[in-house]
Amino acid sequence: MNAPPARRLGILAILGPGMLVAATGVGAGDLATAALAGSRLGTAVLWAVIVGAVMKFVLTEGLARWQLATDQTLLEGTARHLGRGVLAVFTIYLAAWSFFVGSALVSACGATAHAIWPLPGSTPDADKIVYGIVHSLVALGLVWIGGYRLFERVMGICIGVMFVTVVTTALASGPDLGDCLRGLLVPTIPQPAEDGLGWTVALTGGVGGTVTILCYGYWIREEGRTGGDAMRICRIDLAAGYVMTGVFGLAMVVLATGLETSGSGSRLLVDLADRLQDRLGAAGHFARWAFLIGAWGAIFSSLLGVWQSVPYLFADTWSLWGSREVGQQISTRSWPYRGWLLALATIPLAGLWTRFAEIQKWYAIVGAAFLPAVAVALLVLGRRRSLVGEKLATRWIGLLALVAVLLFYLLAGGLEVHKRLSGT
Repeated sequence: MNAPPARRLGILAILGPGMLVAATGVGAGDLATAALAGSRLGTAVLWAVIVGAVMKFVLTEGLARWQLATDQTLLEGTARHLGRGVLAVFTIYLAAWSFFVGSALVSACGATAHAIWPLPGSTPDADKIVYGIVHSLVALGLVWIGGYRLFERVMGICIGVMFVTVVTTALASGPDLGDCLRGLLVPTIPQPAEDGLGWTVALTGGVGGTVTILCYGYWIREEGRTGGDAMRICRIDLAAGYVMTGVFGLAMVVLATGLETSGSGSRLLVDLADRLQDRLGAAGHFARWAFLIGAWGAIFSSLLGVWQSVPYLFADTWSLWGSREVGQQISTRSWPYRGWLLALATIPLAGLWTRFAEIQKWYAIVGAAFLPAVAVALLVLGRRRSLVGEKLATRWIGLLALVAVLLFYLLAGGLEVHKRLSGT
């Protein structure tokens, strides 16, 4: 089945895929990284959030340009032009990534839901397990029954909740606007007792998603976008999506500035909410609730986005092992898609009985290698005018941007793996 006809260009059709890729990329680990960086380094590193959002824009825009020029997803392009060995490696990688990310997301949903509404007579660990299972099964049902259209609408609600509550709470916390402006316009790397460079790099690399940026290609196919003329719309919706991601990251850094936090992962977010309540006095109770609801919206939207989008990748990989037309749409009712969806919604639940910090460590290590691989694929394929044509070929400024992104993520990945393996 080929790509569906283009939809009428309403605001959701134009901005939807960019918002989806941005919201799916904002998970528990990203929130925790922004909170930790803010608590340790303050608003001096706000510029790093903007740099991180720009780099993710560069990668996703390159991915969209490749697909619109060739009518092939980036995964399809690498398999066809760089060899099918890519498929075998990617399938193994996707299985590991899916388990660790899925485990981290259900654990974070469970812990955040417990902080908002503890179950009577229960314990935090028991609540995390119950709520984690419920969130996974609800997401499974929404994707299984409603397909892309229902998913798009539910994500719109979650995005609105997370954005409005967290940004409003950040503004209500009374940040020093002068310090924030300096942190945005004057790039500096503070040198406290902790590693200022390491946290700045982590903050920059933690903005947005990793594997889920590939899913943008499937979402624009759902919207019927094909051909070079759709590139302008893709740039608009990606810009809007990553502006939203950047503002959300800025709000998290601002909220955490000056607050002593402890814990890790989702527990850190609950601790941050408690510290925020103490700082704001009489209004603190409402701020705590607003922040936790916004954090829940961010984490559940990420979980729902992963549940809906990652099965596309397996279904795409599976179809590429057989005979497949160029530009063929991946059906959300096909058995490879639904089989991976079922596995994703159930197998990672085992992580609910594992410490979140341990899951987060391996999630970070597994994810560290992916973005450099995407940058390399775009550098190799995107500059070939014989494949993409003159109009959408990567220009020299785009090549320089991709090289800069590649070098950064190699540095960030190396630091992340070293930190996680050394336990620092």
